[in-house]
Amino acid sequence: MKTVEDVLIALDDLTGGRVIKSLNDITRGDHPFVLMKSSNIPGKEIIETPGLVYGDMKKEVKKIAVAMTMTEGSIELAGATGVDAIVAHHPIAEAANSGGVILKNYLDLYNVAAFELHEAFHGLHPGIPFLHGHQVYRTEVSYGGVHGNILYVGKVIPEVNTLGDILTRLDKYMGLQDEDDLLHTEKELRTASSLIETSTVTRGRIVVGEETSPVNNIVHIFPHTGFSPDHLRQVIKEHPEADTVLASISRVYDGHPLIETAKELGVNFIIGNCHVLEILENGLPLAYALDRLLPGVEVVVFRERVTSMSINEMGSPHLKKYAEEMAAGYLLKKTAVHTL
Repeated sequence: MKTVEDVLIALDDLTGGRVIKSLNDITRGDHPFVLMKSSNIPGKEIIETPGLVYGDMKKEVKKIAVAMTMTEGSIELAGATGVDAIVAHHPIAEAANSGGVILKNYLDLYNVAAFELHEAFHGLHPGIPFLHGHQVYRTEVSYGGVHGNILYVGKVIPEVNTLGDILTRLDKYMGLQDEDDLLHTEKELRTASSLIETSTVTRGRIVVGEETSPVNNIVHIFPHTGFSPDHLRQVIKEHPEADTVLASISRVYDGHPLIETAKELGVNFIIGNCHVLEILENGLPLAYALDRLLPGVEVVVFRERVTSMSINEMGSPHLKKYAEEMAAGYLLKKTAVHTL
C-alpha cells in the first residue's frame, strides 16, 4: 500500500532533496526553493512551498494526477475519477486554485491530497532544450540575480540546421497536427467558425530571420521570468558564439524590446512552445518518474484545453436565451438608467 507520505518521499527523491521536510524549512528562511512571489499587489503574494500542500500523510494513494495548474476543474475531475492526490507543477493558493473557496473545504470534500513543486522541479532535466533542438552547455536558474529567471545556452543537435528545422521538430513532438485536426472537427460540430485554441494560435514562429537561416548556438530564454534586454546584451557578450535567441513557455510580440535588442545584436529570434504545452514538456516526464517510483499506483495526466469563442456562437440555443435573460433581467436593470 502506498500513502501520501510515499508520494512525498518520491518527490523528494526525484528532486534531489528539494521538498519541504518540516515547518522549519519555511520559517528559517534558508530553504532555497521556498520563495516569496510578489508583484506588490496587496494580498496577492504567495510563498512557494514545494512538497505536500494539504493532506493526511497516512492516507492511502492508489491514483495520482499530474497537473500543470490545479483548478476547480482539476479537483472535480479528481473527485469523479478516484484520484487520491494531485501533483501540481505551479504553486497552489487559497481560492485561486480551488474555485474561489478555501482549499481545505474543496479538497476534503473529495478526500484529495495536493502537492506542488514549481521552482524545485525546474532545472532537473534538459527536456525543454532537447525538444527545441539543442543540447545545453550552460544552465542558470536565477540569471542576473533574479529568482526563477532561467537561462539555457546550447548547441544544436545534428538534425537541426535551420530555424525552420526547429519549428518542424516542435510540430512533430507536440502533435500540433492533431490539435489542428481536433479544432477543425470541433468547429464543424459546434458550427463555430470563431473557435480558437491556445496551442494552435500560439505555435512557434520566426520573428527575426528566415526558415533557411542557419543555427548553431542558441540562447534560450523565458520572457515571463523577468528576462530583460540588458540580460540579453549581457549573455550575448558572455557567449559571442550565439547566433539565435529562442523564447519559449512565454512569448513576446511585435515591437517588444527583446526583439529590437536581438536585431541590434544581429542574432535570429524565434518563438518556441507556449506555456500551455508545459504539461507535455515538464508534466509528462514527472508523471513517468512517479510511475517508476510508485509501483502499483496509477498515474494520469490532467491536461487543460483553453478555447475562445464569440458569444454569438457559444452554447446551445437554450443557453444563449438563458444568458440574455439573466443579463437583461438582473445584471443590467441597475445600470439601465445610466445608459439612457
